[in-house]
Amino acid sequence: MAQDSAQQAPTTAPAAPARALLPLILPALVVGVVSSLLFVGVSVGAQQLEGVLWQTLPDALGIGRYSVPWMFIMLTATGVVVGLVVWKVPGHAGPDPATMGLNAPALPPVVLPGLLLAAALMLAGGPSLGPENPIIAVNVGLAVWLGRRYLPRMPGGLWAALAEAATLGALFGTPVAAALVISEALAGKPIKGLLWDNLFAPLAAAAAGALTTDLLHHASFDLHLPLIGRPDARDVLSAIVVAVVGALLGMCAVYAFPYLHSAFGRLRHPMLMLPAGGLVLGALGALGGPLTLFKGLDQIAVLARDPEGWTAGQFATMTVVKLTALTVAATCGFRGGRIFPAVFVGTALGLCAHALVSGVQPAVGVAAGVLGMLLAITRQGWVSLFTAAVLVDSPVILALLCIASLPAWLLVTGRPQMQLRPDGTAVR
Repeated sequence: MAQDSAQQAPTTAPAAPARALLPLILPALVVGVVSSLLFVGVSVGAQQLEGVLWQTLPDALGIGRYSVPWMFIMLTATGVVVGLVVWKVPGHAGPDPATMGLNAPALPPVVLPGLLLAAALMLAGGPSLGPENPIIAVNVGLAVWLGRRYLPRMPGGLWAALAEAATLGALFGTPVAAALVISEALAGKPIKGLLWDNLFAPLAAAAAGALTTDLLHHASFDLHLPLIGRPDARDVLSAIVVAVVGALLGMCAVYAFPYLHSAFGRLRHPMLMLPAGGLVLGALGALGGPLTLFKGLDQIAVLARDPEGWTAGQFATMTVVKLTALTVAATCGFRGGRIFPAVFVGTALGLCAHALVSGVQPAVGVAAGVLGMLLAITRQGWVSLFTAAVLVDSPVILALLCIASLPAWLLVTGRPQMQLRPDGTAVR
């Protein structure tokens, strides 16, 4: 009997007592609010500067807004000013962005102002990158520096986890995204106690970040596409095919990533690499049109408002151009993240599928396209599923996406990622 009792004893680690979790709440809330305020401040500032650069200035000069000449001028000029920041500002705006992902290292304080400035200039100037990587890096660096200085008794890794979770909550407007990302990160690590104990403080930080952003700078990811009815075999097949095509297309960019990085690296100086990248982005903008500029969230709303407003060829052109622009911007030295422009690529791909085959519902095509593209670009299943699902307000979309994710994941797992090691080799 004693042996049977021993065999039936629980094998999980004991849960953390409430007295161990309570002291984490206040620091988590503070980090959440501050991280959101920094994100909102940079976003609003970049939007204001974008209006000046792309509307006020060309109007004053008598040049058409978003005209081809202005695209070349602005994107090349953005490369020049960001190159100056990388070259001259202390800390050189952080490490090579091609080597950074969502899990940012704790950068020293001297690096943070330059990284923030480079990211804001990039967001306003039009390159196809999002704010996520630099904003996470700045918030992590700031939280670690201040946390170790004023609350040195707190666990060393706590501040980075809080800042990353808070920024993800602020970026997506919900703590669910942060919980999923952190759960995925913890899956491969030995942890003490229950999973929910480890998520307790980061979830509080993410909730504070999300609520602060919603109060100050509300933005919805729902594209208001036509609702999906009861799914049938056609919808399942559509989701699988579009997700697989998205994953394959994304992997083309992933395999090209180190070669483009090496090509820009031969220029050896940020005042050559970044203006050259800006010039290439200007040419891509001229080819794909104004909708293929910037991080892409406002632009996908334009596409979704009129899924029938472009031909399949136009959607295909925007898909390829935006993916190429993302890859160029990330390899020539612009400071930015790859998730939001990848969402545009997946959206354009899904609408292209709808334009080619009317039986592909726009919501199914968009969600599956974003899923496949993000699986290839980020290699993070939860982020990919969550982002694809929030674009479509439908309770049945998750089931379709879970099915579609299986063949798409088989195509990308174990292969190179869109992130490089410091020596220039791809991360696997």
